[in-house]
Amino acid sequence: MDLDGPLCVDTKLIASWIVSSRDAGAATDFCQDLAGRLSGRVQITTDGHGAYLNAVPDAFGTDVDYAVLQKLYGAAPDEVRYSPAKGIGCRRDTVYGDPEPRHVSTSYVELQNLTMRMSMRRFTRLTNAFSKKVENLEVAVALHFMWYNFGRVHQTLRVTPAMEAGVADHVWTAEEVAALMDSN
Repeated sequence: MDLDGPLCVDTKLIASWIVSSRDAGAATDFCQDLAGRLSGRVQITTDGHGAYLNAVPDAFGTDVDYAVLQKLYGAAPDEVRYSPAKGIGCRRDTVYGDPEPRHVSTSYVELQNLTMRMSMRRFTRLTNAFSKKVENLEVAVALHFMWYNFGRVHQTLRVTPAMEAGVADHVWTAEEVAALMDSN
């Protein structure tokens, strides 16, 4: 399973997410959903995963500035367990449009992935807290992002991402989030 989610660098709002396999079909579904939620020209940076090379322009058409940030690694170390290859740099490639070079980054999404792993035990490595059913994982992820966007005041913003983005007028309580989930 893989989880992808775009993060607005200004508001910290997660506009869309998907729990799926990391294949071309999932990338297409994800990008189509994201394009349907955003308006105006956007800048998108993806990692080197090839499934996005067609999915992003197909979903956004000419209304996107799209770049790929490819991390470059050296030789793998001799140790096998928990020893990733040493990062030696990165390559930024423009795929479509005119992305602003200083905004070609995956750091915000990587930080969001860390926040998610630290907030939900089912994403903690080497535990038995994983979801045994995909449906349970999807609900847990939806609940996490709902709370992240609408109920959690972010220190740098002093409001929730949804309030910063103008889609909410107050900090949601846990009861409001639970009531919304119960209504669906």
